[in-house]
Amino acid sequence: MDRSPARDAQMPLRDIMDKKKLKNEYALEHLFGRILSPFEAFLKRTTAGGIVLMGTTVLTLIVANSAWGDAFLRFWEQRARFGIGSLQFEMSLHDLINDGLMSLFFLVVGLELKREMKVGELSSWRDAALPIFAAVGGMVVPALIYYAVNSHGTAAAGWGIPMATDIAFAVGILVLLAWRIPPGLIIFLTALAIADDLGAVLVIALFYTHEISLDAIGFASAVLFLLLLLNRGGIRHAIPYGVLGVLLWLALHHSGVHSTLAGVLLAFAIPARPARAPAEFERRLVELQNAFHAEAAAPDFVDQPLSNPRMATIAETLERNSRAVQSPLQRMEHRLGPWVTFVVIPLFALNNVGIDFEKIALLQGLCEPVTMGVCLGLVFGKFTGISVFSWTAVKLGIGRLPSEVRWPHLLGVAWLGGIGFTMSLFISQLAFDDRLLQEQAKLGILTASLLSAMIGMTWLYLGGTRARPSRK
Repeated sequence: MDRSPARDAQMPLRDIMDKKKLKNEYALEHLFGRILSPFEAFLKRTTAGGIVLMGTTVLTLIVANSAWGDAFLRFWEQRARFGIGSLQFEMSLHDLINDGLMSLFFLVVGLELKREMKVGELSSWRDAALPIFAAVGGMVVPALIYYAVNSHGTAAAGWGIPMATDIAFAVGILVLLAWRIPPGLIIFLTALAIADDLGAVLVIALFYTHEISLDAIGFASAVLFLLLLLNRGGIRHAIPYGVLGVLLWLALHHSGVHSTLAGVLLAFAIPARPARAPAEFERRLVELQNAFHAEAAAPDFVDQPLSNPRMATIAETLERNSRAVQSPLQRMEHRLGPWVTFVVIPLFALNNVGIDFEKIALLQGLCEPVTMGVCLGLVFGKFTGISVFSWTAVKLGIGRLPSEVRWPHLLGVAWLGGIGFTMSLFISQLAFDDRLLQEQAKLGILTASLLSAMIGMTWLYLGGTRARPSRK
C-alpha cells in the first residue's frame, strides 16, 4: 500500500531520506534496464569518469595556487627518454601525456564513434540526423562568436577551443538527474557529444597542423594500408594492430599532423566483426555444456579443478569461444576504456588545468578577449547553436525528438553542451604557443564549464519532468 503524504510527514527524516534513495536507485535501474548493456557500461564508466575528472581538476587548481605551485608546474617539463640502442626518443612529460597518452584517448573516441556508426545512435540517418545537426550547430556558432571577439592577431587561432563538449562531465551531470528526465535525453546527449568529438578531430586534422612532411605522410599511409589489409584478411588478434599502431603514431609525430590522430585512424582499422558468429557460438556452447555435464556425471568425477584436467580444458575452450564471439573493437574498447577514463584523462587534467590565479590576475583575466571569447562561445554559443539547429532539423522533417523528450528537455541539454573541458583544453594547447594565452583560454574553459553546468542542472531540475503520454 502506498504511503499518504500525511503519513510521510510523520516519518523520521532518516526514513524519508532512505525512501528517496531507494526511489532514485529504482529510477536508475529502470533507466538502465531500457538501454542496451554496452551503452549501460559506457554510461556508468563515463559518469564515474566525470566525477574523478572533477575531483582531479579541483585538486590541480588547489596545488597550482599553493606554495608548491611553481614546483608542480615545473614537474611536467622534465624530460623523458626512451628507446632501444641508437633509436632514442626524448620529450617532456607534458608532451608525453598530450601527444602520447592522449592518443589512447583518441583511440577510444574512435572506437566509440565506429560502434555508434555501426550499431548505435548514429547507425541510421533518421536517428542520427538530430544529434548530428545539433553537434554542427554547437560547433559553428561558438567558433563564430569567438572569432567575432578575437578576429585579429595570434588570439584568432583559438576559434576551435569553444567547439567541443566534454562527454564525461555533461553525461555525468545528466545521469544525476535521471529520475527527472526521459531516458532518451541521455542517449541524445551521448550521440551529440560523440558527433561533436568527430567534428573536433576533423578540426584538429585540418586546421591545427604544422609543416607537412610528405615522406612521413607516405610512410603513415603505407602503415594504414597494412592495417586495413589485416582487417580485410580476418586478423583478429590485437598484437599486430598494436605494433602497427605505434608505427603509425611515430610516422604522424614526424609528419606535422598531430600524432594523436593516429588513435582515430587505428580505431577505424580495428575489425568490428567477431571471428565466430553468435549462432555458431550458441551451438558450441551447448556442446561444451553437455560435455561438462557428462564429465560431472562420470563415476570417477572429482570436484577439484586441479585433479580434473578434462573440466579445465572445457572451461578454457569456453573462454576462447567467448572471446571469439566478441569483436576486436568490443574487446579493445572494454579493456582500454577504464584506463583512459581513470588514468589518462586525470593525468591530462593534472598536466593542463593548473592555473596560477595570482599571476593571471583573476578579475582582469576574465575580461581578456581570449577568455571572453571562449566563455561566450561555450555558454551562449553552444546553447544557441544546439537549440536553433535542432529546431530547424525538426521543423524541416530531417530529424525527430527522441521518445518522451520535449523542447524544455532539449534546451537543458543545450546548456550542458557548454561544458567544454578535455577536448577544449587539448585544442587550446595546439592553438597557442604563448603561455599567457593558454592560461586565459583555460580560465575561459573552466568558467564556462561551471556556468553551463549550473544553468543546465537548474534548468532540467526545475523544468525537466518526464513527459506523460496523452490520453485519447
